[in-house]
Amino acid sequence: MQNHKHTAAQAFRFVLVGIFATALHYGIYLLLRCAIQIDVAYTIGYVLSFLANFYLTARFTFRTAPSWRRLVGMGGAHGVNYVLHMVLLNLFLWLGVPPALAPLPVFAVAVPVNFILVKVVFKNNRKQVDGLTS
Repeated sequence: MQNHKHTAAQAFRFVLVGIFATALHYGIYLLLRCAIQIDVAYTIGYVLSFLANFYLTARFTFRTAPSWRRLVGMGGAHGVNYVLHMVLLNLFLWLGVPPALAPLPVFAVAVPVNFILVKVVFKNNRKQVDGLTS
């Protein structure tokens, strides 16, 4: 029962961080898409939101210390997720979804996949952070 509560709390914190990171990504994309190519705007938003997401995921979601090893691991998870994002974004654009709305169904598919991938990265060898247990 305790493990289920722990996982549920992590999932809730992951959602909060995900909402912030997704909003940051989407906001950057919306600002840049009119000035530069859509895939480039989407990628810039993705990279900047990834950096914020990494720090918040380590500290807040999984209560671990950020580390280069975790950054590389999360980067690998996000590399897979980025490919999924780009394939879906271009699929939805090809299907006629307006560019301003195309990221929304992408997020709906990719965010749950990302949770599973990132949880694997932060699952092992957690360290205590600021007196909080992981």
